Amino acid sequence: MQRSSLRHGFSGYKKAGSLCVSAILLGGLLVGCSQSDRASNGTGTLLITANGEDFVRQGFTDKDGWQISFDHLYITLADITASQVEPPFDITKTLNPTAQVKVPEPITVDLAAGDENADPVTVASVEPAPAGRYTALGWQVITPESGPAAGYPLVMIGTATKAEETIAFQIQLADELKFQCGDFVGEERKGILEQDETADVEATFHFDHFFGDGEAPADDEINTGALGFEPLAALATDGELTIDSEGLKSQLSAEDYEAIQALLPSLGHVGEGHCEVIN
Repeated sequence: MQRSSLRHGFSGYKKAGSLCVSAILLGGLLVGCSQSDRASNGTGTLLITANGEDFVRQGFTDKDGWQISFDHLYITLADITASQVEPPFDITKTLNPTAQVKVPEPITVDLAAGDENADPVTVASVEPAPAGRYTALGWQVITPESGPAAGYPLVMIGTATKAEETIAFQIQLADELKFQCGDFVGEERKGILEQDETADVEATFHFDHFFGDGEAPADDEINTGALGFEPLAALATDGELTIDSEGLKSQLSAEDYEAIQALLPSLGHVGEGHCEVIN
């Protein structure tokens, strides 16, 4: 199972002093790059993927001993933008891409889709995309107007079991966030697109930050900083919990609700790479 530790964590197309003056809309996908980049590097296919990791696909034990299994975990992404930046993008600096692709339409994905060995969810396939190394990825988490998660940017549906108690939960969070991330960090490199080839960039979501990890020591920062399921279990009635942000604010302690607000910005990553939340 993939593990992670808790971390605290647009249009200026320029290269060699020349502006990118070409941006075209292809099948709902905005593709922009300099003419010199296209001529020298060619194009390929860039896949945008979203990954909830094994915690979401396979289930896990939280810091309080609750075994959590997700039936669905809906998140709605918008303004997904993959950028080539030289040198590789530093999230503390201004984004000045040499080439960029954008998925402008909101898309709701289910991070729990598929079996326990499923690949990350493909959000979009961009073709043609300028070849090169994509070292920055940004997106917004927004409220969808329709679909299975209508009205909420993030919806978690599943069960939590501890000892003889099982709670069916549906947690609907109303917080909208905007993430800007740098280069993917992981066992394999992502985002390097060769001419006429396919590469992927990944938006990664670390839900162990929210619930903690029962396989890590209790004093590990992944657990000391997490909410855990126990405060949510206390709100269940007859083995069921359906609650939204307004209900959490009114029923949780002020400390626990503030913990949720502090934890949500830490969900977004690129592999283990850091992201910043932009106001």
